[in-house]
Amino acid sequence: MSTLFSIESVTAAYETKVVLRDVTMAIEEKDFIGIIGPNGGGKTTLLKVILGLLKPVSGRVDYSPGDLKLNEIGYMPQVAQGDTLFPVTVEDVVLSGMMHSMGATGRMGRREKKHASEVMEELGLMALAHQALNELSGGQLQRVYLARAVSGSPRLLLLDEPATFVDTSFEADFYDKLKLLNNRMTIMMVSHDAGTISAWVKSFACVNGTIFYHPHSKITDEDLRLYGCPIQLVTHGDVPHVVLHKHN
Repeated sequence: MSTLFSIESVTAAYETKVVLRDVTMAIEEKDFIGIIGPNGGGKTTLLKVILGLLKPVSGRVDYSPGDLKLNEIGYMPQVAQGDTLFPVTVEDVVLSGMMHSMGATGRMGRREKKHASEVMEELGLMALAHQALNELSGGQLQRVYLARAVSGSPRLLLLDEPATFVDTSFEADFYDKLKLLNNRMTIMMVSHDAGTISAWVKSFACVNGTIFYHPHSKITDEDLRLYGCPIQLVTHGDVPHVVLHKHN
């Protein structure tokens, strides 16, 4: 794999509170990185720095290795239920992900609407295209916001706890969709559930004030202790359940 972009000695803060310190990492093309770590460890801050929404105190994000542009980054933030109260349809939301491609008239053309239909078809949303957001289940709503994030054909997709409001029955299907998308884009996904996402991601980044990159999807309690990443790990299936010791 070739490098898509790199993070070079980045320190990030909110006013005087430093959240990330001296972070360095190279992100490879078509990687699927699970970003894990404790609350307040800097996971969402990392995404904001990559998106250019938060300027580092020092260091930089270098997009040049893969000639990555900011409008080639798709972003799916944490979704609150209140976001569904706006009187918009599924199609409206998906189209909003292509705002940067609007022509001189400021309107979506046939090409954009055709592409939105293709994205909705791929994510199983065509039957819901004209539904209002407040008529959707949690799993359907998450797929809509995923569709918005990928409708701009990003090369990099950033997801902030995408499965938080997903119905259990939709969870495996949701991750299946992400696996298909990973065939054509790099994905970085924040999650508290390392055990579940280990079946889908290719690597892990443990974020707790700084970053430790783990280049494999199999991660153990010993790895997490070594990385200073105090989270609980529970795995399922053929792998025995593992629960970390208490962290102070």
